Amino acid sequence: MTSAAPEATGSANHAARILVIDNYDSFVYNLVQYLGQLGVEATVWRNDDPRLTTTDGEFTDESLRAALRGPDGSGFAGVLLSPGPGTPQRAGATLQLVGVAAADGVPLLGVCLGHQAIGAAFGGTVDRAPELLHGKTSLVHHDQVGVLRGLPDPFTATRYHSLTVLPETIPDELVVTGRTESGIVMGMQHRELPIHGVQFHPESVLTQGGHRMLANWLGVCGIDIDESTVAVLEQEMAEAIGPALAAQS
Repeated sequence: MTSAAPEATGSANHAARILVIDNYDSFVYNLVQYLGQLGVEATVWRNDDPRLTTTDGEFTDESLRAALRGPDGSGFAGVLLSPGPGTPQRAGATLQLVGVAAADGVPLLGVCLGHQAIGAAFGGTVDRAPELLHGKTSLVHHDQVGVLRGLPDPFTATRYHSLTVLPETIPDELVVTGRTESGIVMGMQHRELPIHGVQFHPESVLTQGGHRMLANWLGVCGIDIDESTVAVLEQEMAEAIGPALAAQS
């Protein structure tokens, strides 16, 4: 068991607190920054943080439920499972947290490895992707639902992954909401529960609509983000990344 990672917060709206599970990935604090820019506090714990375990260092449903109630008992509005290396089965509490969130109706967003954990938790198979992209962009075609609502169709997304949830194994409880042109699953959500996943990185500067995706998910968490705030952030990002996207096209 490693020592607890320090907590970090984005800008502070203390009534709107999100638990971010850090799967030992360098992109975690980009996600925290985006949440902060949207006015939401993010508490960051690593996936093996002692606060997620029993006194014996084990992950149990009850220890995870206690963690989700928060240090002061006020709870979290939602849980974000970060990107990270390896497989969902080797990502500490991540896979088990999906089951607890599903059982208790806790809003959940999985990014990259977190997305794969959602697929695996509901019985899907995570295996080698037919194409391996690290830091490359792809066009994502989608259905204008869930966290992808309001984005261009298609939009540009940045990918860092060698694994994927195989589409033929996705269970009935989950619906695919976004795909690449070659059919690789880029987004999915539960049909009834507030559980969403994206395979790409919304916090990457080359991904279009990252703030809007997070704002859409925060709405699922009961946190309404002012549309003007999202529009300003999206415009700033569009101006910053426009030349880079043009260079890749």
